Amino acid sequence: MPAGLPGANALRLEFPQSLAVYDDYAAAQKTVDFLSDNEFPVSNLMIVGTDLKRVERITGRLTYGRVALGGLLSGLWLGLFIGLIFSFFTEDNSLLGLIISCMVIGAGFGVVWALLGFALTRGQRDFSSITQVVATRYEVLVEHKVAGQARELLAKLPGALPNPFE
Repeated sequence: MPAGLPGANALRLEFPQSLAVYDDYAAAQKTVDFLSDNEFPVSNLMIVGTDLKRVERITGRLTYGRVALGGLLSGLWLGLFIGLIFSFFTEDNSLLGLIISCMVIGAGFGVVWALLGFALTRGQRDFSSITQVVATRYEVLVEHKVAGQARELLAKLPGALPNPFE
């Protein structure tokens, strides 16, 4: 792989050492930013999120009405998209009619498929949610050859967390 292109080796350090461990990403980012501001060669650093967990935030209750509305809107967008694509291949003067008919058909299919899918769950998942994978700890790793320099600089950062592994 040519130099400078991201790849598997771009996410590795030769002999990484732990510099500091934080409970949130912002604190780890602040450490790297501080080192960067002090002319430290930050290409020798990594932030590694560990102890991953899946967080699901419940956003509301699903009802047949909400499911139908969601299917309708999704179908409308899909119908609009397909109608616009069809419009590139037609020379007919009824361009607006083509797009609107695709939107109506898309909306119909969207409602039917959404309601069918919801009915098949039989109430086992009648809520909407958003999901994210987050780390519970963020460790700043440093290449061994510049670890001492990084620790000296980090000691000057107000509120910097000590390395619990030393």
